[in-house]
This record gives sequence, C-alpha cells and structure tokens, in this order.
Amino acid sequence: MLKIYLIRHGKTQGNLSGKYIGSRTDEPLCEEGIRELKGKTYPQAQILFVSPMKRCIQTAELLYPGLEQRKIPLLQECDFGDFENKNYKELSGNPDYQAWIDSGGTLPFPGGEDSEEFRSRCRRGFLQCVETAFSLGSPETAIVAHGGTIMSILSAYGRPSRDYFDWQIKNGEYYALTLEEESWKKDRSVVFAEKGLWTDV
Repeated sequence: MLKIYLIRHGKTQGNLSGKYIGSRTDEPLCEEGIRELKGKTYPQAQILFVSPMKRCIQTAELLYPGLEQRKIPLLQECDFGDFENKNYKELSGNPDYQAWIDSGGTLPFPGGEDSEEFRSRCRRGFLQCVETAFSLGSPETAIVAHGGTIMSILSAYGRPSRDYFDWQIKNGEYYALTLEEESWKKDRSVVFAEKGLWTDV
C-alpha cells in the first residue's frame, strides 16, 4: 500500500494578486506563503518529488527539510501564454480571454500550452513518481507541485471520480491518495483520494 500526498506550493505574490502564474514565471514564495507553511505540520514522507520551479522547491524545503528533492519537469504548471502573469481584471476586454472563458477552459492558451496536452504531461509525471515509489518500496511519498498539476492528476486517477475543476486546491493544501500496487498495475485506480487535514504547530 502506498500513500501519496499531493501538495500545492505555498502562496506567491502572483497568487495574492490573482494572476495566472504558470511555467514562464519562476517566482518565489512570498512572506505570507512562508509564514503559513511554517505554521502547519504535514504528513511524513520517505520520498519527495517536486516541480523544478522555485515556489515548489522552497515549499518542499520548508515542509521536508533535509529530504532529497527529486525534480520532475513534467510536473511544472501550465504555460499560460499571453495570459501569463495577468489577472482577470487585466484581461477584461481581451477577446481571446473571453473566448477561453466561454469554452470552459478547453481552448489552448493563446501563445501557450494546449490544456489537454498539459494534463497529459502532468499525468505522465505522476506515473513516473508512482513507479519510482513502488520500485523503492516507499510507503509514504510526497509530491509538491502546482494547482493545475494536481487537478490534472486527480481528474484522471482520483476516486471518487470528479471533473477537472472539481479538484481545485488552495495554496498549501494537499490531497492524500491511497494506492494498492496490484489494483494500480491492473487498471490505474487510486483506492481513495481525500483532502488532507493539517494541524497548526
């Protein structure tokens, strides 16, 4: 049995401003994000995977000091293209943005990444993490990544099944997954996915 904790990185200044912060903006955690992470305890882990972006690396350092970080480029956030580093107010009146909204987020980001290709990439990264964890016999594994990355993974493998946007997660929150090796190898099923509950230090 394998426990996997999918953790969204702490807050950045872009998150506080409601901006689309993707793979083009490698910003660090803000002071509020650091303070919030330091005030909570998270589940222990023997193996740690991270998106190779500053906000994830810093989050992992705060939550699992001294634990080796295995960087997985496939877990990076989406490339938001022309929407990168802008919020909805700044994009108001942009016909491309309105078309994307009207599509329910299914259109490719102008000048950026196709949403289905992004989700597929994230899922390949997750498979890589799971295979490594099983091969190393790690009972508890942590993955520090991005909101979109986590939503991509859970919309494919999370149980009970939900749509992509139903798996939204706030900064610093996590989902706890339980995988049984035989059933996973058989049909890629996650036994259960539940929102994690941390305790204040």
